[in-house]
Amino acid sequence: MGLLSRHWPRIAVTLIPLVFALLHASGILTIGVLQRLDDIIYDARLRATMPRTLDDRIVIVDIDEKSLAEIGHWPWGRHRLAELVDQLFDGHKVGLVGFDVVFAEADESSGLKRLKQLAQAELKDQPGFAERLGQIQGSLDYDALFAKSLQKRPVVLGYVFTGTEGSNIGVLPAPAMQKEALHGRPIRFVSWKGHISNIELLGQAAPMAGSINSIPDGDGVVRYVPLVAEYQGQFYESLSLAMYRMLVGLPSVAPGFPRDRFLSRNYQGLESIQLRRGDGVRAIPVDDRVASLVPFRGPGGVSGGSFKYVSAADVLAKRIPPGSLKDKIVLVGTTAQGLLDLRVTPVGEVYPGVEVHANVISGLLDGNTFVRPDYAIGYDVVILLLAGLALAFTLPLLSATRAVMVSAGVVAAIVGLNFWLYSGHGLVLPLAAALVMALMAFALNMSYGYFVESRSKRELANLFGTYVPPELVDEMVKDPDAYSMKASNKELTVMFCDMRGFTKMSETMEPTRLQELLNSVFNRLTDIIRGNRGTIDKYMGDCVMAFWGAPVDTPNHAHLAAKTAMEMAHSVRKINEEHRAKGIPEIGIGIGLNTGTMCVGDMGSDIRRAYTVIGDSVNLGSRLEGLSKAYGVDIVVSESTRKLAPEFAWQELDRVRVKGKAQAVAIFWPVAPADRLEKPYQDELKTWAAFLRAYRAQDWDQCDVLMLNLQRMNAKKYLYELYSERVASMRMLPFDPEWDGATNFETK
Repeated sequence: MGLLSRHWPRIAVTLIPLVFALLHASGILTIGVLQRLDDIIYDARLRATMPRTLDDRIVIVDIDEKSLAEIGHWPWGRHRLAELVDQLFDGHKVGLVGFDVVFAEADESSGLKRLKQLAQAELKDQPGFAERLGQIQGSLDYDALFAKSLQKRPVVLGYVFTGTEGSNIGVLPAPAMQKEALHGRPIRFVSWKGHISNIELLGQAAPMAGSINSIPDGDGVVRYVPLVAEYQGQFYESLSLAMYRMLVGLPSVAPGFPRDRFLSRNYQGLESIQLRRGDGVRAIPVDDRVASLVPFRGPGGVSGGSFKYVSAADVLAKRIPPGSLKDKIVLVGTTAQGLLDLRVTPVGEVYPGVEVHANVISGLLDGNTFVRPDYAIGYDVVILLLAGLALAFTLPLLSATRAVMVSAGVVAAIVGLNFWLYSGHGLVLPLAAALVMALMAFALNMSYGYFVESRSKRELANLFGTYVPPELVDEMVKDPDAYSMKASNKELTVMFCDMRGFTKMSETMEPTRLQELLNSVFNRLTDIIRGNRGTIDKYMGDCVMAFWGAPVDTPNHAHLAAKTAMEMAHSVRKINEEHRAKGIPEIGIGIGLNTGTMCVGDMGSDIRRAYTVIGDSVNLGSRLEGLSKAYGVDIVVSESTRKLAPEFAWQELDRVRVKGKAQAVAIFWPVAPADRLEKPYQDELKTWAAFLRAYRAQDWDQCDVLMLNLQRMNAKKYLYELYSERVASMRMLPFDPEWDGATNFETK
């Protein structure tokens, strides 16, 4: 929760695409780009998954350019269509014929009507004319001939619904479904205002008929066919559904309501169209408009390879081998461009309208129907919420690389689930809003991180980069709000390191050479400080000041400071070995360490400021550095630091009272890591501790004995010479019961 609270602005920014996507998904705010993108995704997926195989059950008898050239322009005399039907049923034994053609007007191309007018007028007195006309009029009544060819045969005619009120031509078939079957539910059927249907004579001969309407989307592309549509309060089926019903024994059509009994009666949609025959029920999924997506098999047309095309001229001329169309489902339609039955579809911009119906029939036969279900909105909202919230609350906490991986994983999961539902269950569900939301959430999150958070991180790095090791800066930029230059009191460990010998070297060495040498030493010592998480405070001539525990909290700051001091002393010894080899004077080092409460922050003037520490504890550290020369050691550490660094073996140097401090403090020298202290040194430290007890008890004789032993153990140690002189000097003084064993230093 702490991480989330620190990143709430970035979370809020990441949630912006989710809000807009939810408004679009719920229909409150329609974003046309997302709808268009959904269509593009659907079209691409459809093209990628089409079987592209031939369905040999369905044949399209094509009124093509060849047929128009041989037989004449459209419309043909219906005696030709009667011949076509007879050839299909008698000559080829087809199973079913459907017409993607409307016969809305009577056929007067034979001239029979004019002949009857002549028989009643100009030629009524012509002997034998009326008699002869009566003998041949049966062969001239083309509508009657066509109607006769249709009678008692499995034929389904087509008709068209229109959006123009009052344009009612021809007769409609009986409704496929009664209004009462809906039980008062306000279903959102595709509704029409007018119709253009077949003449009554043909409608009586072939009472089974279906609408040939499709539903172009906003981009003009045909993707849907309404299986059942509403007209004047009645419900009529499509040509493809009517043909399918005739194939399976004319089951009745009934609405398939959602099975969830908790849904409201006002729910505006059907789950399916049910075909019922006896105890059998076949449910055809539909969307909220009672429409079904066209399951395109492949590219359309004669060369498309989805359905076999046969020229109507070849059927009439008997150029088709007898029996080659036996039991086939035949759709009579046209691909001739002048007859205007070409559609824009997802699989082709010039697609025969008759093949749209062929695809729907093929899908119904295979049970391969695709539908955008009524719960698509709910699905979209749930996916958006899950993916959007997951991204919003995880991306701000991740690095750029991990954010890319998580975003890619979320997108892959969204796409994978959507594709699985499509390919495995025929469900066409929205995808664009979720994809765009995920990509925009990632982009906004990364942009905010780069332009806003990275700026604050860069500012933080600029502020602390010259003081703090890169490793600590990397930690700090993970949560830049937790760090500032504002002053605060903290327990820290401070170090003062003074290099001795440079003053003498400056008298004999060229300034540039001295600068180069000083910088080289500083670089090596600074690397050690930074390598142990220390913060460089400042360089003062040949002195460097550093501290541990700020700006990044470091619980073991005393241990790290002591470790750094020992490594620096070792490094100076290595430097002196190099100097001896080059004939350069050696340098010395003095280090003071103290732990205590200090004020740390950005301090200075308006002209120049620095991130530094101040306070009494800092002053004591500086005093301890000055004492290192007095005790002949390179490191002097206060008791407060020693207590916090028990990992080292320590040799107590003295109790001192420095200038400005009334209270004496114990000072120590780090010997070695405690686990690596050798046995001789252990014995030496025990003897030294005994010596200090005798010294502070003013037992000078015992001091002499112990000092003799110490000098045998380490004869060259300056500390032992110092205390030998002190014992000799203090032996001359009387016993002082008020003496606390501390040494007073009045100089800085």
